[in-house]
Amino acid sequence: MKQNLNKPKHSLWKNGGYALEGLLDITKNETSFKWQIFMLIVLGLVAWNLPITFAQSSILFISIFIPILAEVANSAIERVVDLVTSDYHVLAKQAKDVGATLVILSLVVMSLIWIAVLIVAFELL
Repeated sequence: MKQNLNKPKHSLWKNGGYALEGLLDITKNETSFKWQIFMLIVLGLVAWNLPITFAQSSILFISIFIPILAEVANSAIERVVDLVTSDYHVLAKQAKDVGATLVILSLVVMSLIWIAVLIVAFELL
C-alpha cells in the first residue's frame, strides 16, 4: 500500500487546536478582525432584537459571518505574501488587493442580505 507523504497525520483534536491557535492569533494581531467581531456583536444584538421571525433573525445573524470568513482568508493571504517577500512586488500587491476585495465584496453581500430580509420582514415593497 502506498503512503501519501504529503498528507500529515493529524487528529481531530490537533486540528481543532491549530484552528483555535489561529483564531487567537488573528484576534490578537489583526485590527480588522477585531472590528469584524465588534460588528458581529452589535449586528447580532440588532438581528435578534428586531420584531421579525426567528428564521429572518437567523438569516441576518448567519450573514454576519460572511465578512468574518472573508477577513480570515484575507489575513491568511497577507501573511503568506509577507512570508514570501518583504520587498515590494506587483504580484504581492495584487494578492493583497484581491484579499481586500474579498472583504469588501463580503460586506456588500451581507448588506444586500440584510436589505432583502428587512424589506420582506417589514413589507416595504
